[in-house]
Amino acid sequence: MAPENKNRATAAAILPLVGGARNIDSIAHCMTRLRLGLKDRALVQDEALKALPAVLGVVEDDTYQIVLGPGTVARVAPEFEALMTEAGAQLPLTADELADRGAELKAARKAKNATPFKLFLRRIANIFVPLIPALIGCGIIAGLGGLLVNLGWLTGVTPALAAIASGFMALIAVFVGFNTAKEFGGTPILGGAVASIIVFAGVAKITVFGQTLAPGQGGVLGALGAALLAVYVERWCRRWVPEALDVLITPTLTVLIAGLVTLYGLMFLAGEVSTGIGHGANWLLDNTGAFAGLVLGGLFLPLVMLGLHQALIPIHTTLIEQQGYTVLLPILAMAGAGQVGCAVAVYLRAKKNKSLRSTIRSALPAGFLGVGEPLIYGVSLPLGRPFVTACVGGAAGGAFVGLFSMLGDKVGSTAIGPSGWALFPLLQGNHGLGATVAVYAGGLLTGYAVGFLATYYFGFTRQSLTDLNATPAPADPATPKAREPAHS
Repeated sequence: MAPENKNRATAAAILPLVGGARNIDSIAHCMTRLRLGLKDRALVQDEALKALPAVLGVVEDDTYQIVLGPGTVARVAPEFEALMTEAGAQLPLTADELADRGAELKAARKAKNATPFKLFLRRIANIFVPLIPALIGCGIIAGLGGLLVNLGWLTGVTPALAAIASGFMALIAVFVGFNTAKEFGGTPILGGAVASIIVFAGVAKITVFGQTLAPGQGGVLGALGAALLAVYVERWCRRWVPEALDVLITPTLTVLIAGLVTLYGLMFLAGEVSTGIGHGANWLLDNTGAFAGLVLGGLFLPLVMLGLHQALIPIHTTLIEQQGYTVLLPILAMAGAGQVGCAVAVYLRAKKNKSLRSTIRSALPAGFLGVGEPLIYGVSLPLGRPFVTACVGGAAGGAFVGLFSMLGDKVGSTAIGPSGWALFPLLQGNHGLGATVAVYAGGLLTGYAVGFLATYYFGFTRQSLTDLNATPAPADPATPKAREPAHS
């Protein structure tokens, strides 16, 4: 079957199992998941959906998330949208249909998940996640260019590679501004216009609080704040400006007011915050590297499980903008190593549980590449204690990388998104590539080993091990279970 037919077949198989086109409110996707806004959750056929070969798992949050894996989701999502259009996706469910199917359950779930903090994190993710493919592509090109420079090869080509890799990062503030305005209900191009002030070379002629501004000062945080301000100014204008003059006055006042506040306030403040983030991350790893790595590596799986890891995206982006790489991501990636080691131990312990072993075999390749949801939701979390021992493995790997950072060998990533083995092409540090790769690989091996040993010897009680080998598979009705391994 041709790839495009395969992706369309996957979309066609999913659509009726989520209630059909009329049950879909919204469609989006991230690095690994198709995210659907549903009108009626009760119409979803969970077990049939999980049984589809292409589906690695499902996760419920404020949207219904179908894990398809990196690469696949970006190809299936457009096919899904096309099927929605063909099926007349705008047809609403009738009042009777909504009343008869799980309205109380839907309301309870929405009240539970749509907390202000979760909504804020979701919006932050919606601003930055669309930028990840460009960050990855430019990061890999930057790494390739740096390698060629170090080797002294293709000297005529390396300047071109540097330009290709750096162009996006030089203008990332504009994209952040555009996405921020779009996410908060403003005119996207006005958000981009105001954010572009931050990277304009002419700001070097402006003095604020006795300091001359620098192009790019404030970075993505300044762009986010500037675009958000533009949204509120635009809303105010829409309320008070006469309709006949709206097309002239509203965009003018939006750009002027938000632009002046950006120049004479936000750029300075955001610049101070951004500088503080950079200094803080470096100080943390320079002075408490092993302990910081222990804590960050150990807590990242729970953050992913709760969706709170989205709060780290602006911090990663700020560090990449300032230093060329984020020193936090390689440490956080160790959580996935602990999860892999844990899964291998469970596989060996669950000798008679064919279903669980099949799930682990399917999920491990994705786990090695840093896609952790399949192992989290399909293996460790339903079992309970192995989730804790997986975190122990992540903590050990994080401590290993943090220790070397304390000793002067910093390991960073030039982009966000990939993890596990997929992070190797994006590695960069303050020493040679060989040393950077060695430290990161050592961290992964430590995470694998400690995650395995902690789970094998402490992951089960005698009774739980007996139950594990006496039942088909772990099940936890409160936790979405992935049939196969199932974001970033």
